[in-house]
Amino acid sequence: MRVVFAAVLAIIVAALAAAQGAATALEVVATIPMPEVGGRIDHLTFDPARQRLFVAALGNDSVEVIDTSKNVLQRSLRGFHEPQGIVVVPDLNAVAVANGGSGTLQLLDAASLQTRWTIPIGGDADNVRYDTAAKRLLVAYEGGIAIVDPAGARVVQRIQIDGHPESFQLESQGPRLYANVPGASTMIAADRTGATVAARWMTGACQANYPMALDEPSHRLFVGCRRPASLALFDTAAGKLLGTISAVGDTDDLFYDAARQRVYVIGGEGFIDIVQRSGDSLRRVARVPTRAGARTGLWVADENRLYLAVPARRGQAAEIRVFAPV
Repeated sequence: MRVVFAAVLAIIVAALAAAQGAATALEVVATIPMPEVGGRIDHLTFDPARQRLFVAALGNDSVEVIDTSKNVLQRSLRGFHEPQGIVVVPDLNAVAVANGGSGTLQLLDAASLQTRWTIPIGGDADNVRYDTAAKRLLVAYEGGIAIVDPAGARVVQRIQIDGHPESFQLESQGPRLYANVPGASTMIAADRTGATVAARWMTGACQANYPMALDEPSHRLFVGCRRPASLALFDTAAGKLLGTISAVGDTDDLFYDAARQRVYVIGGEGFIDIVQRSGDSLRRVARVPTRAGARTGLWVADENRLYLAVPARRGQAAEIRVFAPV
């Protein structure tokens, strides 16, 4: 009887320890105030060479520059028009910013933070990615994805898409990109070399599909759905929906932590959901409270940090919260 009791007690203790570990799967290690930033905050990018985080403060028409070595706001850059997408271009020592309000792409010098050039892209210029192999910027806009030569400051190709692509991800070992088109409840797979759409897939039970993350080695896509609030897993070879689980509402960013086999789902409902992956099975292991409206961020794997953009709300100033996985 004592042996059975001891065994049951051990199981309970182990379960409590596991629950405690899950509950603290992310811990706040710094909070960086942005007191002059008002309105919605969109996407972020990181410059490892200078230890700088760039924040597209859409509602403030500014780009905020954070010194992550000291966790302080360094500068606030003005002169933007609803900045949305943003990405570092290491080859050119630059930062590219997509202005949704003016439909332009703006290239900043990463050292001086001065504008080098601005070119037209198209209405509602949004997410931006950098193809390091081809040395091209890719910019989503209403009607497609523009492929830009940043050295020549010109659009060289356009991938035509019926609708507005939201988050899109690039293969590093292949020519494909994958993009969410929530207005049509579809995802597309496109060939970057030929600038053509190779496949269109219906997202089925995953509606209002905005953010996505790619696990290229296993040919899997993690897609955030707003209707219903959930996380979906797709096979990129066939565009097949493999499963969904309930997740935080109003998600606009999610990231895959390959080292820990975790997905961080950021939602404007006021939480970060941590989803553990085991093969094609997904299980939410923790829900970290944040603030209503905080729905964008950036996972920097090399720094082991998750940066969360928290907008100003109800007398509380905007800030960047820095999380470390535990």
